[in-house]
Amino acid sequence: MILSIDTSAAVAAALLDDDGARLASGVVHEQRRHAELLAPMIVDLLAQVGAAPSDVTTVVAGTGPAPYTGLRVGLVTARTYALARGATLLGAASLDAVAAQAVSDLGLRAGDAVLATSDARRRQVYWARFLVRAHEGPYGAPVLERTDGYDVGPAADLAGLADGATVVGQGAALYPDVLDAADDAPLVPDPVVLARLALARRDAGEEVGTAPLYLRRPDVQVPAPRKRAIAVGGPADEGSVP
Repeated sequence: MILSIDTSAAVAAALLDDDGARLASGVVHEQRRHAELLAPMIVDLLAQVGAAPSDVTTVVAGTGPAPYTGLRVGLVTARTYALARGATLLGAASLDAVAAQAVSDLGLRAGDAVLATSDARRRQVYWARFLVRAHEGPYGAPVLERTDGYDVGPAADLAGLADGATVVGQGAALYPDVLDAADDAPLVPDPVVLARLALARRDAGEEVGTAPLYLRRPDVQVPAPRKRAIAVGGPADEGSVP
């Protein structure tokens, strides 16, 4: 059995059989309580299918890009679970899952372009542009070629990349004045689609590591040490004329 986790844009998890079929899945559209929500969600999904934690033999993690804190919760949970249970650990970029779902949901075909976006805050979006190579490949996952990105920047800067592409994802939905998102386009990654992509790429011998795509420094940082003040005056200056 496969456990798939993504916390790049929401708190999402799914259980699949070894052929990539959905057994159970859940999503909470929450960007601040990942650590609080994810573990109970996994416990609930296991209970839904009557499985034990040891039944999971493969863990898949979404690698972003996404803000630091939320993405880290999903990656640490996936790595810890895989280590504790001796499960295989795979990774796939979260934006790839959004693009792949758009191919299926919107009926895109080989040769079509997809611009996938997500919320990077600070009036910016994470983005990547893809070329559809096949509508459906192994495990039912579309075959995609990333042609530009992963990157982060103002939504207004993506006008050129959006030309000729189907624009999808939460980032586009947030800035409709500059990005024309496709109707009924997926907004956040589906962990089932994420897992199918990872499985297909593993079987093809492609990279399926779990290195995070943060793309920029965290919003919250440790303050720099205070500079030492140089005292002016003192015993040697007493009685001197200012």
